[in-house]
Amino acid sequence: MKKKGKIVLAYSGGLDTSIILRWLQENYKSEVITYTADIGQKINKKKIISSAKKLGIKKIIIENLKDIFIKDYVYPMIRGHALYEGTYLLGTSIARPLIAKRQIAIAKKFKAFAVSHGSTGKGNDQIRFELGYHYFGPKIKVIAPWRIWKLQSRSDLVIYAKKHKIQIPKDKKGAPPFSVDDNLFHTSTEGKILEDPKKAAPEYIFQRTTSPEKAPNKPSYIAIGFKNGDPIFINNKKLSPAKLFQKLNIVAGKNGIGRVDLVENRFLGIKSRGIYETPGGTLLAVAHRAIESITLDKKTMHQKDEVMPKYAELIYNGFWFSKARIKLQKIIDKNKKKVSGKIKLKLYKGNITIQSRISSSKAYSMKKVSFEENKSFNKKNVEKFISFHKRKINSN
Repeated sequence: MKKKGKIVLAYSGGLDTSIILRWLQENYKSEVITYTADIGQKINKKKIISSAKKLGIKKIIIENLKDIFIKDYVYPMIRGHALYEGTYLLGTSIARPLIAKRQIAIAKKFKAFAVSHGSTGKGNDQIRFELGYHYFGPKIKVIAPWRIWKLQSRSDLVIYAKKHKIQIPKDKKGAPPFSVDDNLFHTSTEGKILEDPKKAAPEYIFQRTTSPEKAPNKPSYIAIGFKNGDPIFINNKKLSPAKLFQKLNIVAGKNGIGRVDLVENRFLGIKSRGIYETPGGTLLAVAHRAIESITLDKKTMHQKDEVMPKYAELIYNGFWFSKARIKLQKIIDKNKKKVSGKIKLKLYKGNITIQSRISSSKAYSMKKVSFEENKSFNKKNVEKFISFHKRKINSN
């Protein structure tokens, strides 16, 4: 039978996307092209290729995007100090726009009529993917199986997989796995026991962080060098964005840093509980704020803090390519060229302590802050300053 057009599927090789692949073949009679973006997740390229070939796939694309992901997506977000609901570093949210952009590019290259993803009908990722698809390919059809097929649960997936002889992965306890998303920036784990907020997260689900109790009894030290707002060096060694993050993840993870147990408000209005591990990202967030504290003025820093909640929400909701997010990014990056220097951190059993801040910037003045008498700060002006603000209290 002649295939009816082409579909580009965002393919991980896991249970969900393997079943979706087979389902697309059955229901659309189309050639499926699998697209896998390597953004630093645990990836077995041979297994992905083997699994796709077993399902009759001829065009299998795996693309290394690690440096692009960190440099063009994670670093701008770190510069914005983005935290959704005060806690979540947006590790899943920030990955989807890049994947969507590249998936549409592949679809255009091979003249595919549709793209497809494996996001569930209750989650945020379907929105993030599809807003990205719309931005770059508004005329390309989107197929979202979880919203249209008759399979209603993970149990249904397992039954379908057995029927079609699709291999079912297992977790460390031998059961079907948690819902896991990972990339170079973070790992998220959802589902099963985690759906009950009364129950503690089992230790075996953590993949890239040691528990603080089992972390080394001696602290680790790391120095992060910044230039124009972005990290460039670790311990005076220049590294590519991907390699720099790999290094941060290792040293932070072994010291029990970067764990978050969060109940969040999804874009669709549903509350969900997830476990997030962002070891290197947590280190970098602390270091970046520390370097800004000695290089940026008060007005600039406070303005960034004011726009951050909206900026984080836009990213969480899938509006990375929106004019609103880009406008806020310009505010965030207005003075990034001033943000250069080095931060030394002490890491110990889940804690991060700033050891030193070094910069050639003159934003921080030791003369002005010193308790020793000096002529660099006119204290007589303080009385006028206070009087002025007393009048503002009365006027408000």
